[in-house]
Amino acid sequence: MKKNKKDSVDVVIETPKDCRNKYAWDEKEKVFRLKKILPLGSVFPFDFGFVPGTKGGDGDPLDVLVIMDEPAFPGCVLECRIVGVLKARQTERDKKTETNDRLIGVSVLSELYSDIEDINALSENILRQIEQFFVSYNQLAGKKFEPQGWAGAEEARKLIATART
Repeated sequence: MKKNKKDSVDVVIETPKDCRNKYAWDEKEKVFRLKKILPLGSVFPFDFGFVPGTKGGDGDPLDVLVIMDEPAFPGCVLECRIVGVLKARQTERDKKTETNDRLIGVSVLSELYSDIEDINALSENILRQIEQFFVSYNQLAGKKFEPQGWAGAEEARKLIATART
């Protein structure tokens, strides 16, 4: 697929790659808040943020894990090519279960990952480690994260179109 502007979306970074601090956008106060600190040895594997102007099954903007050369910072807006989605169900502490998919994007400015157009271009090892990160991250919060499989760029873009508010 040829890269073009219509296939990219803006992503607001909440938590940078290699960071133990989990930041979250507070829509009401219009600030980034420290939400939690991960235990020693746990860090975000890539930048993590959201697609503004969307609303997912959990009521929040769609989540995106952004693959790029270097970490960004909270509040940085990155133009990203969405390459796939980790389909998932998440059970909250109150036992309520909801869809909480994780989009996977690549910064359009990335040099190292410029050839990644679809989730299938990433190694099975990377995909497995991304799944395990979200399982462990949610387990630490008393939640259950159940990966339901991977889907490619086309399905991910459809999810974004459906979630636009």
